[in-house]
Amino acid sequence: MRIRNVAIFGAAVMAGALVGSLAGPRPASAVARELIELQRDVTALLQGQKDLSTQVTQDHTVMKTLVEQSGDNVGKLNGTMSSLQKSVQDVQANSGARLDTMSTQVQGLSDNLEEIKSRLGKLNQQLVDLQNTVQSLDAKVSGSAPATGSPSPTASYSSPSGSFSGGGSSSPSLGPAPSGPPPSADTLYSNGLRDITSGKYDLARQEFQDYLKYYGDTDLASNAQYYLGQIAYAQKNYDQAVSEFDRVLTNYPKSFKLATARLKKGMALLELGQKTSGVRELREVVKRYPGTEEERQARAKLKELGVGVSAAAAQQ
Repeated sequence: MRIRNVAIFGAAVMAGALVGSLAGPRPASAVARELIELQRDVTALLQGQKDLSTQVTQDHTVMKTLVEQSGDNVGKLNGTMSSLQKSVQDVQANSGARLDTMSTQVQGLSDNLEEIKSRLGKLNQQLVDLQNTVQSLDAKVSGSAPATGSPSPTASYSSPSGSFSGGGSSSPSLGPAPSGPPPSADTLYSNGLRDITSGKYDLARQEFQDYLKYYGDTDLASNAQYYLGQIAYAQKNYDQAVSEFDRVLTNYPKSFKLATARLKKGMALLELGQKTSGVRELREVVKRYPGTEEERQARAKLKELGVGVSAAAAQQ
């Protein structure tokens, strides 16, 4: 627009000069010189217009190139952000798996500690009982020792592998071997903890099942039941895990594994795609066990699912 105005102005000046030259008599040489100067000015104006147009075209090309480069950079940045987001998600997933493993190991160590304390108490009691028994036997032997040179009375000894009878016979009489007793509660429980922490899930399952079979009324029975659920969860048998954790909640209402059993039950339900039931269990954890590590994990999972914990109050 500015160039066009300049051109119009130049044409107007030339026209005015022509009219002026026609209106009054002037020397021919002066008129010719003015015409030449006007023509030169017009030519300069046209050249300026051409240069300006060329500059505008070049600027447009540069701007177009910059826009294209910016678009490419934005695309690369989006790709980088997507890769970074995927990496973060992978790290979170791996961290969650490692945290579950560490949580199991820490729980195993804690239970080992409790079990060791229990065993120490039992060993102490057994030592006291053994000492009393030895003293009693010593007293009996001292009071009923036979005279020197007299034949010894008939004696008998029973063992798990057979029986020995003394008297007129100089050789033992072996009877049928009875079935051996089950391993002790301490042995079964310790072996189960050792095998679950080392990843020998099938062996650990059998040991905890035997523990519940023979020692289902002990203080650690609820722990054994919980670990059966933990084994099923680790093997991705989530239906079985839900059943095992539910037995902890139903059969052992005073167990200190209630919070983590309910948390794991909710997680297993979510793995099965039963979001409504899983969310309900997690909200129960938040409601029943405030201030615990299980409550923190339940809140984090609810936030990840985008459901929050506000609805917990509505279910009370």
